[in-house]
Amino acid sequence: QVQLVESGGGLVQAGGSLRLSCAASGRTFSPAVMGWFRQAPGKERQFVAAITWSAANTYYADSVKGRFTISRDNAKNTVSLEMNSLKLDDTAAYYCASGFTILGLSREHAYKYWGQGTQVTVSS
Repeated sequence: QVQLVESGGGLVQAGGSLRLSCAASGRTFSPAVMGWFRQAPGKERQFVAAITWSAANTYYADSVKGRFTISRDNAKNTVSLEMNSLKLDDTAAYYCASGFTILGLSREHAYKYWGQGTQVTVSS
């Protein structure tokens, strides 16, 4: 079993920055990909970014490309999401996820384990 715990969410003004972190634990933790998704109230959960665990190839949703950066630390079993130039539309609960395939990594079904989420609120 794998546990994922997100941290770093909070309230920030538009144009500001936040850094989210996700710490993974569990003896079986050996993912192919780690991803970040987000869900705003009344909306479906959507893909934000993903990183392959071994090669650190990164993928981003068009809405965050150029503003967000995903990274991972294999030694510490952590994945981070650096968010810059935040917009009101970035307000959502952000979820970290761990998957065993890079196929369809922008889709929820590619991920097996999920964190509880951390709230990001961007104010004007």
